Amino acid sequence: MQTELNKVIAAVRDFYAHEKFLFEKDLGERAITHRFAVHLERQFSGWTVDCNYDRLGERTLHLPHGTIISTDDHLGKSIYPDVVVHQREIPNNLLTVEIRKASNHTPLEHDQHKLMALTDPHIWFAYWIGVLLVLDKNGVTMSEVYVGGALDQAQSPWFSDRLAASGFAATRGC
Repeated sequence: MQTELNKVIAAVRDFYAHEKFLFEKDLGERAITHRFAVHLERQFSGWTVDCNYDRLGERTLHLPHGTIISTDDHLGKSIYPDVVVHQREIPNNLLTVEIRKASNHTPLEHDQHKLMALTDPHIWFAYWIGVLLVLDKNGVTMSEVYVGGALDQAQSPWFSDRLAASGFAATRGC
């Protein structure tokens, strides 16, 4: 798992080296997410990297009943992960990343619940790893790692410490 998380850190490093314009012009999260995915794709040879991918094989990715996860569709049923690393046809789901700007005022719990659902092996063909990144113009202000439908209490501090050691002002998640 740490190999994959180190690839996310490398993508964060490359993203900040090349994409300062996005924060200087205060562009939206979708533009930031797309550009991050470009850098992430370079780290995961042999995998497909997609933004807002709402499928699990042939099935549409739907929310579990009674969830607080926000959706982007008018019926409030489909879920759109910000960035995924996967193999589309199998499906083989390696990594999902939720990205937030630090200035986003919507409840953080929405992204946290989304990652819990996306990594829960009892709901779908779960993603093995979920990562939450809160970004501002200077770096990662918060990060968390999700595995098995829950916040990973061991990997989250390790990931935050590695981000900080790489020159990003990351603080530990919950």
